[in-house]
Parts: sequence; structure tokens; C-alpha cells
Amino acid sequence: MPTYIILGQFTDQGIRNVKDSPKRAEAMRAMAKKTGVTVKDVYWTLGQYDIVTVVDAPDDTAVTAMLLSKGSLGNVRTHCLRAFNAEEMGKVLGKME
Repeated sequence: MPTYIILGQFTDQGIRNVKDSPKRAEAMRAMAKKTGVTVKDVYWTLGQYDIVTVVDAPDDTAVTAMLLSKGSLGNVRTHCLRAFNAEEMGKVLGKME
């Protein structure tokens, strides 16, 4: 199943209610399940991004649906990266000409 790394930044609303962030993360796990996405890890971080989430999803459609649902709540803006493990990257490189 494809892995995605989601980088999140709090919106003004999200930072005003930052104390609720752990509860929102749990709600995201439940929301993700409904779209077939499995949340592997959530990290609160220092620097440009406030939250990093690692998920497995069956496809781009599922992860996009989850992110749109989460984003519509107004607490976080996200950037999503498709991640490849060593085995997957080997397959990608094997298709190069």
C-alpha cells in the first residue's frame, strides 16, 4: 500500500485552538479510516511545519479525500508527499531507460 508523508501548518484558527490538537489528531485517525487510509504516525514538529503525519492509503484518491475532509475543518493546511521505500524505489529505477 502506498505511503504518504503529510506536512501540516496550523491556520490562525488551528493555532488559537492548539491545545485541542491531540484530540484533532485522534479525530483525523477516525476520519482517515472512513476513506481507507491508515494513520501510521503523527508528530508535532519544530520549524516550517507544525505537524508531520505518515499514512498508508490504497491510492491518491483516498488520501486526497481524507486531506480535503481534514482541510475543510479549517485548522491546518497540508502538503502531501508520496513516499517510496527502498524496494519501491528499486522498481522505479528498474523502469528507467
